[in-house]
Amino acid sequence: MTKRVLYLIACAAGPTQYIDEGVRQAQARGWDTCLILTPAAATWWEPRMAELEKLTGRLVRSRYKLPWEKDALPKADAMLFAPLSCTSLNKWGGGISDTLAIGLISEGVHMGVPALAMPYFNQAQGAQPAVARSIADLRSQGVVFLDGPDGYESHPPKQGNPQAYPWHHALDAVGSIVSPAS
Repeated sequence: MTKRVLYLIACAAGPTQYIDEGVRQAQARGWDTCLILTPAAATWWEPRMAELEKLTGRLVRSRYKLPWEKDALPKADAMLFAPLSCTSLNKWGGGISDTLAIGLISEGVHMGVPALAMPYFNQAQGAQPAVARSIADLRSQGVVFLDGPDGYESHPPKQGNPQAYPWHHALDAVGSIVSPAS
C-alpha cells in the first residue's frame, strides 16, 4: 500500500504552535505529511524545527527553493492550508504568492490538486469585507473552505483557544475528497 501525500500548509496563526498535533493526526490517518510553513510561522518553530523534521521525515519548507536546488517535496495528492489567517487568506484570494506556502497551494489548485483551507481568526477580523471576497474567490476556484460547524467557527476577539483547533474537521474533509492510501 502506498501512502498518499498531504501538504499541510500553515501560517502564523495561533494553532500553528501546535502544528505537530495536526501532523500526528494526519499521519494516524495514513497520510505521508509534508509540512510547509510561512516564513513567520517557521520562526515560531525555529528552536524546535528538528523535532518537526523528525516527525515528518522530511525537511520543513518555508521558502522558495533556489533555481539550482532540487525540490525536496514529493508530488501532493491533496493540500490543506490550516490554520489560515486573515492575512494569508486575503493574499491567497488576491493572487499574491509572496511565500512558498501560498504559492504552492495557489498553483496546486489550478493543477488539479484538491485544495482545502480551514481558517483561524476572530469574528472582528472576519468582519473585514475583504475576507468574504477572498473566501468567495477561493471557492470559485474550487478550494474547499472549511468554516462553520464542519470547520472552524470564528471566535470572539481575545477568546480564541488555539490548542483546541479542530484538526479532525479538516482531516475529515480531506479524507472525504481523497483517501489517504491507494
